[in-house]
Amino acid sequence: MTDKISQVSPPRSGFRLDPWSVGALALACLVLAPIMAVVWIALNPSDNIWPHLMVTTLPRYLENTAILTLSTGLLAAVTGTVTAWLTAMYRFPLSGFFNWALLLPLSVPAYVGAYAIVDLLEYAGPVQTGLRAAFGWSSAQDYWFFEVRSRGMATIVLAAALFPYVYLLARAAFREQAGETLEVARALGSGPVARFLRIGLPLARPAIAAGTAIVMMETLSDFGVVEYFAVQTLTTGIFSVWLESYNAGGAAQIASLVLIFVLLLAGLEKAGRARMRFFRLSRQSRPILRTELGTGAGIAAMLVCLVPFLVGFVLPAGVIGLHALERPQAWADPELLRALRTTIWVAGLAALLTVTAALFMVYGVRLSGHALPRKLLPVTTIGYAAPGAVLGIGILIPLSFLDHGLADLVLAVTGYDPGLLLTGSAFAVILAYMVRFFAIGQGAVDAAMDRISPSMPMAARSLGRSASGTLRAVYLPLIRGSMGTALLLVFVDCLKELPATLLLRPFNFSTLATRVYDQASLENLTDASPAAMMVMAVALFAVLLLARTNR
Repeated sequence: MTDKISQVSPPRSGFRLDPWSVGALALACLVLAPIMAVVWIALNPSDNIWPHLMVTTLPRYLENTAILTLSTGLLAAVTGTVTAWLTAMYRFPLSGFFNWALLLPLSVPAYVGAYAIVDLLEYAGPVQTGLRAAFGWSSAQDYWFFEVRSRGMATIVLAAALFPYVYLLARAAFREQAGETLEVARALGSGPVARFLRIGLPLARPAIAAGTAIVMMETLSDFGVVEYFAVQTLTTGIFSVWLESYNAGGAAQIASLVLIFVLLLAGLEKAGRARMRFFRLSRQSRPILRTELGTGAGIAAMLVCLVPFLVGFVLPAGVIGLHALERPQAWADPELLRALRTTIWVAGLAALLTVTAALFMVYGVRLSGHALPRKLLPVTTIGYAAPGAVLGIGILIPLSFLDHGLADLVLAVTGYDPGLLLTGSAFAVILAYMVRFFAIGQGAVDAAMDRISPSMPMAARSLGRSASGTLRAVYLPLIRGSMGTALLLVFVDCLKELPATLLLRPFNFSTLATRVYDQASLENLTDASPAAMMVMAVALFAVLLLARTNR
């Protein structure tokens, strides 16, 4: 553990024009532009309904949002960290299977999981129907059954869908730790719990904090689950004010309140990471050798990993799969195959651009040493908490202005009207994905670079390596696993993103997520299931590819 120091260069008061500094600032402005547009709308509403909201629905929105966000973050953090430690450090029955199986809940959109669990547990579902048949009950008055559409169930559904964010980052951090450290602790008499609490957990804390922050920001921005479970949060308030009252200014004001919470969350996470920092001292550290657990401990570890896998993946995939078998002819729909191709190339390109931009910006901020880029870096994560539809409006306003100006310029110079080149293509959708999920790439890259000793890049620079050469020779080999993790996370999230896609997509542009929502919003799971199963299949392929790369 060391005090916080710059890993590449000390802070400077002046500003030196170099590609890294300028590029980092340009990327920060690109990510923040839609957020600034939302803030501008909030500050200039056509009809200010904020006083009315404060005395009516806003307190309820705040209470539900705070409880749901904290409970989901805590449950996901505990689940992801414990399962990551078990699979990274021990061998037990099915441990090899759980290494990648615990990633599969990422392939299930949270709102699809909500539809599936309600379909299974509601009054007319197979569980309660079977109970009534088995015990001779004739109505709901004859027995007690917990409320399915409730805040508690929303917490479980969201945590089951989101805990892999913590699992992926925590497991990568555990695997990158030096085996010698744990061997010394074991030789000094530390037991398994002590090694986890005193060594493993502190060393992986930046990754766990980054993963938990992502979970909480995703919970803040969720609409599908909370709307279906009738939990009134700030996000449902945004959509209610905007879509039902047609008040974009009021919706933007509530969205700005969400962004303030995210700024506080990102600032607390960053401050906590700054007070506790650890480094790998060598690229040649001996890898961790997993310990074989006894029969009882091995079964307990297997059950701990089995529960989130069943709730997060098997249950929704099973329910959706059964519905998909009811309409086999739907799999041959040409529109479904076209949506599959569109989804893959748009999500893949967005993921590559997002992680590359995050790497450039994080490294550029560390290289420049200036105060402004360092202050902007955590602010760029707030786009992740902005609801997709509101973020889409923040993108649509400045992009439409630029698009019309560009079309007018081309028409004046050439006499040819090119139409809307930006908002009329997939460009706006890809930009929305980048802004929405930039926090994932930035958090993963920043946490990975935090674990690298400053002496390593300093040594490379003293031997004549350039800034780009140091990045290639020192940083990239050490953070390759974390970057692969970030690519997977962004790709899968782009597969599932819905509100921004619905708002910004051009004509005849359909993704698997939009096809799922069109039917799932009507609770028609049978017609929604083929596209939902394809989302899971594409995400599963990405998971297996990452697992093979990081073996």
